[in-house]
Amino acid sequence: MKDPEPILSLAGLSKTYATAHGPLTVLSAASFALARGSTAAIVGPSGSGKTTLLGLCAGLDEPSGGSVSLCGHRLEALSEDERAAVRNAHVGFVFQNFQLIPTLTALENVMVPLELRGDRRAARHAAERLAEVGLEERVDHYPVQLSGGEQQRVALARAFANDPDILFADEPTGNLDADTSDQITEILFSLNRSRATTLVLVTHDPSLAAKTARIFRIERGHVREDIAAGGAAASCGQREVVIS
Repeated sequence: MKDPEPILSLAGLSKTYATAHGPLTVLSAASFALARGSTAAIVGPSGSGKTTLLGLCAGLDEPSGGSVSLCGHRLEALSEDERAAVRNAHVGFVFQNFQLIPTLTALENVMVPLELRGDRRAARHAAERLAEVGLEERVDHYPVQLSGGEQQRVALARAFANDPDILFADEPTGNLDADTSDQITEILFSLNRSRATTLVLVTHDPSLAAKTARIFRIERGHVREDIAAGGAAASCGQREVVIS
């Protein structure tokens, strides 16, 4: 039987920026594939290119070389509007700084992606998502009236509003204290499991990375996968990841 197509695959992906001191390559020939429903973390030192890699995977940026296939779409072959349509249909996002719209209530923030897809019951579905993250009593609150943890819960409800096939999370607990981080992590992985969503997250937190099935480490522009022992995400070596 033929193996199912990966939900995300990179082949020879590179990214180089022009600087005053000459070309700066932050990503060099990265290649790996993720199966549907899998979980993965991208780790590495500050400035190593983690967020750049995440943006390339999601089609938010264009590579200097190589290719990205996301949910069956070759992103480099698409226009900016076409890539946006792929994201709207298949992708959810969670960011470190929440990125809620300050002039909208929690309910209205979660309604945004639903309305973009023409959901006529957007308000009802948004309220259901907020209840799932324990904010049924905060639907009419504006972001400024919510704690950091509550804002990230709204962001999670919004990210899962359209039942995405894949969720990209960039430092989802980076602005939170330890206890709140644990709560957000539990909600994130619970929602991910219940919907069989593929999860790709960037993090500085080794304990968060260890909750994923695969860990990709960026070192000097190269992406290597930590070899896990016994199916756990604890590292016991590394290998370059290349699609064969």
